[in-house]
Amino acid sequence: MSRTDSTPEHYVAPVETTTVRVDAVRVDAKPSNLWLDAWRDLRRRPIFWISAAFVLLVIVVSLWPSLFTNVAPNNGCQLADSNGGPEPGHPLGFTRLGCDVYSRIIWGTRTSLVVGVLATLIGTVIGVVMGAFAGFYGGWLDSFLSRVGDIFFTIPYIIAAIVVMSVIPVRNEFVLAFAIGGFAWASTARIMRAEILRVKQADFVMGAEAVGMSRFKTLLVHVLPNAMAPVIVVATLALAGAIVAESVLSFLGVGLGGSTMSWGNDISQAQTSIRTAPMALFWPSLALTLTVLAFITLGELLRDAVDPKARAQR
Repeated sequence: MSRTDSTPEHYVAPVETTTVRVDAVRVDAKPSNLWLDAWRDLRRRPIFWISAAFVLLVIVVSLWPSLFTNVAPNNGCQLADSNGGPEPGHPLGFTRLGCDVYSRIIWGTRTSLVVGVLATLIGTVIGVVMGAFAGFYGGWLDSFLSRVGDIFFTIPYIIAAIVVMSVIPVRNEFVLAFAIGGFAWASTARIMRAEILRVKQADFVMGAEAVGMSRFKTLLVHVLPNAMAPVIVVATLALAGAIVAESVLSFLGVGLGGSTMSWGNDISQAQTSIRTAPMALFWPSLALTLTVLAFITLGELLRDAVDPKARAQR
């Protein structure tokens, strides 16, 4: 046997290639975005377009009321037209004091919406600040702010606004908005605190703190923008509540002055002549009901749209 024949042979095992099944990936798939997904869901729902169109109409009327009526708000009412029915130029008739019902509804839209928006902004800002600091910093600050929120949560804001407006001699849109919004922030604070607790556990928040970003800047830049979606939904619903609160306070005589055009004042004045002129009470009540219903519907649809679980159930 030769030397070469005695050399042991080395066995080389064949290489097996492992295959893994990979699901097909769409290269044209768009990245997921909360508000973009919400918009895709909303635009497929007819009730969204109906409520949004009515809300847009209310906003346009409040901004440019002179486009919808030729009767100026400062024109005096004629007692000769007291409880009069519809006639040319006055399609909804007259109030007990001889004022045009249609023009008062148009000009009252601005008052109701201004008070509602201001009260909602005040309540939302207070609630966001209280909830954000409580949820992000925790500790004794969380305990203190949470207890303060619990106290305000147990106080009906309409009753609190009645007490405030009964004490303060000045009555205008801004004072009434502060009286409503100053006591209507507790629910917003609770929701914001819960969202802050969820968002601050995210990796990008921990990464921001790891690179040396201050806690306040982290809260302002990274945490708050990602926790505002539920607050926006709550603010839409709170706007409807603020409009109702303004009308209730004006109806009870502790809201805006009687000379101010608002739906609450119109309903309050018309109740005394409900038997002789029921339509003077019906029209401002209808305007209030439809406006509040539109905002509530829009808020409910928006809440379902930003909730992935609610979208998955449909």
